[in-house]
Amino acid sequence: MILEIVSPEATLLHSEVDLIAVPGINGDFQMLNNHAPIVSLLVEGTVRFRGANVNIEKQFEAKFTNTKGEYTLPIKSGTIEMKENKVIILAD
Repeated sequence: MILEIVSPEATLLHSEVDLIAVPGINGDFQMLNNHAPIVSLLVEGTVRFRGANVNIEKQFEAKFTNTKGEYTLPIKSGTIEMKENKVIILAD
């Protein structure tokens, strides 16, 4: 599935991933390929994702942490939409 993470400053990530986990308002949840469509608010926490060929642009690499193939990005709040195997996260 495609993951796009957009912040007020720029699009931080647009890449193919296998798994995404986010801090939802009712608790953390994760999505895999072919997940049902969803729209949710996000709270302060960490966005986590995995993928074989994650491509982060050089100028934004410092915002992400990579530990054994799992990438993380701390956020303060945001929204997420999943539809047709494309996930868009608008994050602060």
